[in-house]
Amino acid sequence: MTKQMKTKQFWIGTIAALLVFGLLRPTLTYSAESTQAKQGSISIPVTTGLTGSENSAKTFNLYLPSGVTGPAIKAGTLKYSGNNSVVGAITVENGKIKVTLKGNVKDETFPVKGTKSGFEDPFETTPGNSIWRYSDGRRWQINDYKEDKGYNESSNKNAEDYGMPSEVPPKTTVSTKSDPKNPSSATWYKLDQTPVSYSSVIQSSIRLNPGKLKDDPGAVSIKNGKFIITYTVPSKYRVPEEVSEGFGKGGHAKGWLYYITLPYYFTAEAKLTSYSYAGTVTFDYAPPDQPTLNGTATLEKPSPNPIKLEGSKVDVKINVKGELLGYTNSSNIEEWVFYVREKDGSAKADMKKEYGKMLTATKSFDFQIPASRVTSDSFKQDYALTVIIRFKNPVITKAGPITSLEQKMDLSAGVYKTTNPITYPSIPGTPTKPEGKPPIARISAPKYVKAGSDMMVYGGASSDPDGYITDYAWGTPGAQGEIGNTARGYIWYTREQVGQTYPIMLTVVDNDGLTGSTSIEVTVIEPTPSASLEISGSLKQNRKTTLTNSSTSPNRFPIIKSKTQVTISAVSGGTNADIKYSGSLAELESKDVLFRKPGKYRATIHVENTAGYAADGEITFDIAPDEVPSVYFDIPQKMYRDPEKGNKAILQIMDRSFSTDKDVLNRRIWEYRYDSNNDGRFTDERWEIFSNENEIAPKLELNQVGRYEIRLTVFEEFGQPTIEDYVTEADRRSADSYTDPIKQALVERTVEIDNRAPEVDWDL
Repeated sequence: MTKQMKTKQFWIGTIAALLVFGLLRPTLTYSAESTQAKQGSISIPVTTGLTGSENSAKTFNLYLPSGVTGPAIKAGTLKYSGNNSVVGAITVENGKIKVTLKGNVKDETFPVKGTKSGFEDPFETTPGNSIWRYSDGRRWQINDYKEDKGYNESSNKNAEDYGMPSEVPPKTTVSTKSDPKNPSSATWYKLDQTPVSYSSVIQSSIRLNPGKLKDDPGAVSIKNGKFIITYTVPSKYRVPEEVSEGFGKGGHAKGWLYYITLPYYFTAEAKLTSYSYAGTVTFDYAPPDQPTLNGTATLEKPSPNPIKLEGSKVDVKINVKGELLGYTNSSNIEEWVFYVREKDGSAKADMKKEYGKMLTATKSFDFQIPASRVTSDSFKQDYALTVIIRFKNPVITKAGPITSLEQKMDLSAGVYKTTNPITYPSIPGTPTKPEGKPPIARISAPKYVKAGSDMMVYGGASSDPDGYITDYAWGTPGAQGEIGNTARGYIWYTREQVGQTYPIMLTVVDNDGLTGSTSIEVTVIEPTPSASLEISGSLKQNRKTTLTNSSTSPNRFPIIKSKTQVTISAVSGGTNADIKYSGSLAELESKDVLFRKPGKYRATIHVENTAGYAADGEITFDIAPDEVPSVYFDIPQKMYRDPEKGNKAILQIMDRSFSTDKDVLNRRIWEYRYDSNNDGRFTDERWEIFSNENEIAPKLELNQVGRYEIRLTVFEEFGQPTIEDYVTEADRRSADSYTDPIKQALVERTVEIDNRAPEVDWDL
């Protein structure tokens, strides 16, 4: 192992265990006009369970509360109160309070439990016995483990069922053996579910603990470190098995392995040396007595920073925040101005303004680092940031009237091509104190989490004002699972932890070797399920809709499918008889449903999970009516017979009909009737079909002079999926131009056929 690799391992381990995990931000109340000193305090979160002599001293870097700056803290007022001893002096460095505490040592021996993964997740072994059917189809060979002999013996039994071939072997009590996992492969926990290293487990105290056999009342014993299991065949579970050559094949010969499932875990004693830290740092500070602008910048992208170059560019997102301290007259604020530009001579810049009358304002900026800039293995883009606040009327200060305040900041985003360019200082001995600005640690996680649910914890918003983050060290006491040295990860809490609050702590290391830390708290709540339904598809009568069970539950306490109850009922418009679906709604996951009538309907759901919690939900939705199509067409009002076309008038018609609810017009019947007695009425005339081939632009040839009425009937096909078992042809909508509610006027449906007047030429 190279010296650099050893150095990196030292720093990662040291950071994860030594450096500060907890940062609390108390709220301090003060008057902007007061010049008297106030007292502030910051709690050091209780940290326990750290092991090893190198963890006896631990440094905490505590963020200052909002509204307090380093220069405002009065010299000599920093004091620690608690049960730990302070190593060195308490100082203010890089805007944080730095305090090093000597851990309180405690040697203890306590019971532990070893499982497959989580505290309640046992190992499982599934041994079995070969049960083979002979070729005659009526005899069975039974294999049974003999504990006193240490091997299997076979016996033959006749079938007791009446099948040919027999499908079920005769009921027999048999034994089998199984080797448990090595205890070193187990995940070990204290009984309060705190993880414990296997190295701390006292080997001589390790014991096997069998659970209850699944689906069988048999017996379990332990001999020479192995399980001896007695159960009954045929057991509930079996898998096909190839019979041996000596057994004989052909006919009805077939083999199965009938197996049994045994859960188990380990118990033992563990011995551990731990160090605990807690306490409070108090100080006196002078609240600002005149307007003071505090600016902060956060690099949200890239995350992690630096990031490996993938593709043609890297997106950069910068969040800039301005906070006005020592001033309360927000109505006198004219505007906030935020300005970000790339350094190194680039002309790329952006400016945003905020005109709200607020004492705190935030803006985000988006930039890009093109791949063309990353000409070497690594590249760092520097940004200059400025936040300005302008006042409507001058503000009187000790130095005189002011009309604005300005705060400048710097920030960098890093990109690398091959390997992350991490450089660690060489040791031996105490590492040299690095120079530069420390990074800012930030944690994103929910405030509440249900027991048994995986919760994502995210530290990728952490940033470094003069470099990039190289390492992440997490502290998650009480949580199951580990995050590791990454920006994000998943943890969860057990049901026994409901009602308790746990800290989540993060220390980040930058490329200068400096550290920054923060912490949040998460409260474990009951693992209740959430009952919900979703309705999708075309919410229209006689169309297929899909009712989906979208209920959720903590993944370690799943919903019990057999206890899910769903109902669908009519509220108004339709009746329950108008609700059509196949089968039942029991154990619903997804069901296609059709509603015969439009109206309002309601679906309800009841769910229960394996933790014993229940929930109910409902949705109310509207089923729209299937609208009839709208019928309209264009025809000329007058046409002349053409001698060159057999003395006929050829009428060109254009259909303009449409479906008002996006169905398909798949059939058209065109008809006409002739006012044969020229009395101006058509009601006594007979309709004649001239096209029934779904023509949109049919032609009608007419040879008699007079008036004709045209009628169009259109038929719809469903434009959305349906369930054919529950609809008939009569459910398809149709309409005609004569009875359409939006009736086309008669004059627009009639055409007059006439003879063209002769041409006369007078020669004098």
